[in-house]
Amino acid sequence: MFGYFTLVLHTHLPYVVGHGRWPHGMDWLNEAVSECYIPLLNVFNELRNEGVNFKVTINISPILAEQLASREFSDEFLQYLDMRIKLAEEDEIEFKRTGRKNLAEVAKFWKEFYLGIKRSFIDAYHTDLLSAFRSLQDSGHIEIITCAATHAYLPLLALDTSVQAQIKLAVKTHEKYFGRKPEGIWLPECAYRPGYKWRIPVELEQNLTPVEYERKGVEEFLSENDLKFFFIDTATLRGGKTIGVYIERFEGLRKLWEQFESQVKYRPEEEKSPYEIYLVGSGKPEKRPVAVLTRDPKTGLQVWSGEWGYPGDAWYLDFHKKKFPSGLRYWRVTNPKADLADKLEYELEKVEERLEENSSHFVDLITATLKEHYDKTGKPGVLTAPYDTELFGHWWFEGPRFLKKVFQKLNNSEFVKPATASEAIEKSNPTTVVSLPEGSWGEGGYHYIWLNKDTEWTWRHIYPNEFKMREFAKKFHNSNDEKLIFMLKQLARELVLLQSSDWQFLISTISARDYAEMRVLLHHENFTRIAEIIERYTRTGELKFEDWNFVVECAQRDKVFDEIDPKWWAEVEFP
Repeated sequence: MFGYFTLVLHTHLPYVVGHGRWPHGMDWLNEAVSECYIPLLNVFNELRNEGVNFKVTINISPILAEQLASREFSDEFLQYLDMRIKLAEEDEIEFKRTGRKNLAEVAKFWKEFYLGIKRSFIDAYHTDLLSAFRSLQDSGHIEIITCAATHAYLPLLALDTSVQAQIKLAVKTHEKYFGRKPEGIWLPECAYRPGYKWRIPVELEQNLTPVEYERKGVEEFLSENDLKFFFIDTATLRGGKTIGVYIERFEGLRKLWEQFESQVKYRPEEEKSPYEIYLVGSGKPEKRPVAVLTRDPKTGLQVWSGEWGYPGDAWYLDFHKKKFPSGLRYWRVTNPKADLADKLEYELEKVEERLEENSSHFVDLITATLKEHYDKTGKPGVLTAPYDTELFGHWWFEGPRFLKKVFQKLNNSEFVKPATASEAIEKSNPTTVVSLPEGSWGEGGYHYIWLNKDTEWTWRHIYPNEFKMREFAKKFHNSNDEKLIFMLKQLARELVLLQSSDWQFLISTISARDYAEMRVLLHHENFTRIAEIIERYTRTGELKFEDWNFVVECAQRDKVFDEIDPKWWAEVEFP
């Protein structure tokens, strides 16, 4: 046997419940659930019922889990599905009336698609998607891992207490929903920072700290919380050029990259293989090293790329062209570079043939890549294929069906076996400890997507709030005053929501800049006012009626993370 195939799906959306619907807000969540999460659950359960040996490692971010568990989501999602069904019915009537037979068939397909999603949500999964994923984990087919609590960009946070809190809150939330502690973690944006003397990368009005101060490596926090593995980009392991996964899809990133490209210096490539699992350690004997799995560059772009990868196939559904006013899609890719006006009609019967060919090509590529590694080293390798879950169904509508065919084909393979990340580590038994540089899976491998001239101001809000949170946590986390602890917990919630890396990403891509900027300002302003209320209350012992109402309203709107504990911000558990 040549080795193991480890598919990793990164499943995350920022907190949108109670923060808008369309074009930005709850409809992001509704689209992801209807186009990705439920279709994937359906595919996984079909494979399980067929007796197919499939294995998937799936990260469900804690903040996404909180949203999927909320009653507000369930109610809104059912309304969303009913609306989509109605829009498809109206399109079908219009197309039939005007003699467009093929488009009427596609409209009928959309109606049946959303009716099927509604049936799955209610009848198969009883409106509880987290339990549906948990069931697949309990049967041994998927491994659910965690992520930083609100997808914070960990290397850029100013304080080790902030990193610690994101990790501890992640583990607690995961345990609540999935009945066990996570074995591994998806570091947001695959962003890693080793321990070293660090300095705040933006100028602040006040001096919050010495110019440089010692920071722990991200892997130390993972080890301390019994997280056994994480994932990195190929270039983080061995140097060379990082190929950003988003740059094709967002014009804003292309323009941003043009500004930074001349400044990037790539490390010379080293003789390390992405098909081997390594250990990353702090060098401290009391801390167990953490395993690291590396993205395979060969298979990665075959699925990520909308230009020359499978999603760019002429016969697949085009993502960008939508019918007005329904917003449904009726056209195919035709050519990835074709203008919207030149897109041809989607033809349902053509898709199966393309999925068959693409899935066979993918399995052949996996097999050939692992064979090459086996021939070179004499031992089985691990091919790690990490993707954003939204790629399968949202960006690439046929993606879930593609994955089903891939696993059906691998089920008959003598050469490649699917494995979860934990299984791959157990089979590989890694012993080689490596040092990793700071970096991410963004184009160029560094932080520019999240820290640039358009996003610097967000960090000027985040950094002072981190220090204020630590100050208050040190003073008050042991208080017996229930109102004070309630306010302190809400202060922590506003901070972690502010720290979401999604806001910087959306600003940099220009895809929802106004919305992201509004959310940064909202959570910063909430944090600032709650901090002022706490200061006044602890100084005077008086709590104004309107101040208490404000904190309660924030808590009611952002009903997340009951398990949040202010003591995580007071001191690092292992200095």
